[in-house]
Amino acid sequence: MVSSDTYRHSMTVGHAVEFFEDPRAFLDVAADSLAVDPVVSSVVSTVSARWARSHDAGEVPEVNHPLWWAAVHDSARQVVGTAMGTAPFAPYPPFVLPMPGAAARELAAGITNQLGPVPKGVNGALQPARIIAEELAEAQSGRVLVHEHLRLFEIEHIEWPQRPAGFLRLARPDEAELALSWFQAFNADADAQAGRVPEPGQGEHFTTEDMAERIYGGRLWFWVGEDDTPVHLTGANVTTYGVNRIGPVYTPPERRGHGYASRAVAEVSGIFLDQGVRVCLFTDQANPVSNGIYQAIGYRRVVDMVNLRIE
Repeated sequence: MVSSDTYRHSMTVGHAVEFFEDPRAFLDVAADSLAVDPVVSSVVSTVSARWARSHDAGEVPEVNHPLWWAAVHDSARQVVGTAMGTAPFAPYPPFVLPMPGAAARELAAGITNQLGPVPKGVNGALQPARIIAEELAEAQSGRVLVHEHLRLFEIEHIEWPQRPAGFLRLARPDEAELALSWFQAFNADADAQAGRVPEPGQGEHFTTEDMAERIYGGRLWFWVGEDDTPVHLTGANVTTYGVNRIGPVYTPPERRGHGYASRAVAEVSGIFLDQGVRVCLFTDQANPVSNGIYQAIGYRRVVDMVNLRIE
């Protein structure tokens, strides 16, 4: 792994890649770039901010997966692209934000030459993710496959859906185990709904401590029946640069079809909109049900993203 300071990798194309182990150093360099389009940069911003808080608190957990951040500079030393390698599940794909093609190739070279094992996937903005994945695949004599097409949506005005039986409330501390089980089920169920073979290990990195942190932070809600039994979960991330990203959104299979997700997401979105916060979420393009639900309540497409794998 690179040093806790930085490593610069330059080539004749005029771009330089700066890698970081400390997210605070990364944010010092990349904050202005992330703030330019805070909806598109939401994943990198929120994850980086969470790790920065852990550093500030002196509570950085030991991990057995890659952990790095990167800023790509042009010849004028302006940040023109950012990325991070923080995924705690195989194949440990870095997440990349929009950047010029030359910057993406330079980043791919830095990942290949400086960061140890070459990852078997890339997630994020469509064009740079494809460029980087192809470069990494060439280094491994592999090929690039699309695992998942994603779409980022933002909502400005809510079209209120019919209210199902029950009501929305914040999750309680004694419901951390239930929330954890639904977090862990989310990815496998989403893959199954989209007709994909579920990737092993996704969701296993979540812990009851993670759920407790979200619950105490007021970022997990249940839709509950009239008897107060949870039937649906909607989560939210920490607001960063004035943007909150909703997710996960999960209804157990036996509870689906009653409109819980539509109403819960609408109400949670409204909570943040009332605070003057911009609100976004991701959908799987292969899941017409979730795409239809969110668009019906007012979410509008911002940009397409992708999860790529290398075989």
